[in-house]
Amino acid sequence: MILIAVRRDDRFSPNSVEKDRLILEAACNNVCRQFEQQGVPCALRWVDEAELTPADEADLYLSMARLPEALQVLEGFEQQGRRVVNSARGVMNCQRSVLEKLMREHHVSAPQPCDEGGSPCWLKRGDAAAQSKADVVFCQDADALQKALADFKARGISDYVVSRHVEGDVVKFYGVSDLHSTEEPGSAPLPFREGLGIGFFRYFYPTDDGQTKFGDETQHNGPSHHYTFDAQALQSEVERLARLVGIEVYGGDAIIDSEGRFYIIDFNDWPSFSRCRDEAAEAIANCPLK
Repeated sequence: MILIAVRRDDRFSPNSVEKDRLILEAACNNVCRQFEQQGVPCALRWVDEAELTPADEADLYLSMARLPEALQVLEGFEQQGRRVVNSARGVMNCQRSVLEKLMREHHVSAPQPCDEGGSPCWLKRGDAAAQSKADVVFCQDADALQKALADFKARGISDYVVSRHVEGDVVKFYGVSDLHSTEEPGSAPLPFREGLGIGFFRYFYPTDDGQTKFGDETQHNGPSHHYTFDAQALQSEVERLARLVGIEVYGGDAIIDSEGRFYIIDFNDWPSFSRCRDEAAEAIANCPLK
């Protein structure tokens, strides 16, 4: 068994380069251990996504790649029947503008789009994952939005999304789901499962421990009130979104309002799992990897 770990380019790990390295390393170690316990020797290689080529052949790829060139190579491997986690197509679907369209079409619980009126809103880069604080901008009113749009234009960003600001508790979630179950995208939500293995799901309040990537959401929403909400419903909705997108290892953020309603405001492929790294690494290794 040859396993290739594809490292994420530093530009896609703002303030999280070491954390991203640690989760990928832990997941690979768990996977190798599982294969070896089954009597299958496992050889691990590391490749930076910018250096990945069609010559990097393996039986299995654990990939945090986001560069279009790397995803193209990985998609080619998948077409040959190689196993890639996360799938290249699924990562492409995490492009924010693509993701927003998918969420609207399937009525995933999320903030409403915002026109260029005066309501507080968020302007977010749509062509790629956020690479800096400047890619996700809070706009208090129409003037602020126009200024932010001008800044985007000056940086060459023409693909963006604008969504209404929702006040409430910021919740960061992490998950690992089974895309190879018998359930089809759009089917009834999976039952609530909490623990290791497929269906792994954890959520945390970043204002409780002070761990934030950019800090904007927590800055504009304040300390958590810990509003009561249905965690089972949030997990089911997030797992449904993961199946629609086509990724197994994911994370994101949600807002819980004072009435317990939740809104998914961010969803991305393979986060750092910094708050639950060991559990997540074991859950990733429990994915069907053959």
